[in-house]
Amino acid sequence: MIFEKNKAKETAEFLLQIKAIKLSPKNPFTWASGWKSPIYCDNRIALSHVNVRTYIREILSKIIDQKYGKPDAIAGVATGAIAIGALVAQELGLPFIYVRPEAKKHGRQNQIEGQIEKHQSVVVVEDLISTGGSSLKAVEALREQQINVKGMVAIFSYGFDVAVQNFADANVELTTISDYDTLIEQAVAREYVAEEDQFTLQKWRMKPSEWNG
Repeated sequence: MIFEKNKAKETAEFLLQIKAIKLSPKNPFTWASGWKSPIYCDNRIALSHVNVRTYIREILSKIIDQKYGKPDAIAGVATGAIAIGALVAQELGLPFIYVRPEAKKHGRQNQIEGQIEKHQSVVVVEDLISTGGSSLKAVEALREQQINVKGMVAIFSYGFDVAVQNFADANVELTTISDYDTLIEQAVAREYVAEEDQFTLQKWRMKPSEWNG
């Protein structure tokens, strides 16, 4: 679920302006998964824009403060959410850790980097939610170390049904600043895409793994 509709619209506009989100219904992108997609999202671009990263940092911090108070630490999901997670931790005056996709094969073989104790609480910060698979693996790694995951916040979600189900099954509350529905509304209203492309963009989101343009 999104935090506030107005903030969702403002964030969508920022991401479209700086081309962190690109829409190309007629010439789709190919994701690493092999899926064809009319949208490509790279929220790391926001880090290069001081006003945008400040805005995102402040909104994520506000969400955490209002929903969870102060956890013991902020946990970022590697690699996309390390930087924004650290900025949020700084804003809230909290320790920061991050979670790798898997444990390192050398050295201390850590999957969780940073210092945190068993039974302490974290809010997980993510940049982008697609199916939720990699995000929830980070939650699983934290829970295996007996760390209390209070919830997850993210910049943007595609809103796939499978992600909604995955988060429900894992009993993880997810709050995002913006989402796909808001993005498409904003993109059409501000003429980033033609109105006739709206159907294509909505159809893709229903069955993204089967969509071929």
